[in-house]
Amino acid sequence: MAEKVFGFLNINKPQGLTSHDVVARVRRLCRNAFGKTKVGHAGTLDPMATGVLVICLGYATRLSEYAMQSTKKYRATVHLGIETDTYDAEGEILAENDASHITLEQVKEAFQPYLGDIQQMPPMYSAIKKDGKKLYELAREGQDIERETRPVTIHNIDIVEWKSPTVILDVTCGAGTYIRSLAHDIGAKLGTGAHLSGLIRLGSGAFSIDEAVNLDILLEDDDWQKQIISPANALEDWTAIQLNNEQAEEIQLGRVISKQDSIDDELIMAYMSDGHLLAVLENRVDHWKPHKVFLP
Repeated sequence: MAEKVFGFLNINKPQGLTSHDVVARVRRLCRNAFGKTKVGHAGTLDPMATGVLVICLGYATRLSEYAMQSTKKYRATVHLGIETDTYDAEGEILAENDASHITLEQVKEAFQPYLGDIQQMPPMYSAIKKDGKKLYELAREGQDIERETRPVTIHNIDIVEWKSPTVILDVTCGAGTYIRSLAHDIGAKLGTGAHLSGLIRLGSGAFSIDEAVNLDILLEDDDWQKQIISPANALEDWTAIQLNNEQAEEIQLGRVISKQDSIDDELIMAYMSDGHLLAVLENRVDHWKPHKVFLP
């Protein structure tokens, strides 16, 4: 059975709300419009953070993993001289150091080692699971367990403003990057310590803060459905093919279709002639195999 709604919302998350809070409010909105509807998000923002929060509606909840893999852009405010247990302003202060001697050139030098493909240590206060339990749950119990680094990519870091002891950075990075950890690592490199005192997600893939809708405006808009973004626009950076009628019928029956192209991608998006995303297809050398199907 097809979902009544299939798309995404680009919401400018307000400070103080969790990503789950936003999902819950949008779910109530969808329930009033469509009845019971699946709603999720594509990439968590901490309560302190604001900016682009991608909300998935209906079938799009099964596309969240693809939306999350996109490049992210952040504006981060890093406060030098103060370390916290959460690596951000919401944590308890662990150490305070004088950072008045730090220069702009030293800040630039400090983040150079974190550009490109790196191994990043995630913060203890994170949703990563260890033996089935989230790290932040263990942290709240007073545990500080050994964590493994994870491969992440930081494409670019630009200094927007320097006003000691704070520096504002624009960071372009791959999925899974912890900006809190970046702030912590910069502080460690400078020898002063540091924490993340502000964060705005400026973009996530095709979603930009310039086009994001404020949550309170969305909830009060009787015509809010005009804000729904189609999968074709939301996943425009994914390789796609258009199916003919015969291919579409085969896919709906769960059958493979012949691969008559030179696309090497492991997964691609397959659209019907009317623009409906019918399936995510998996590369099987000489044919495409349905990986996820979204009935029209």
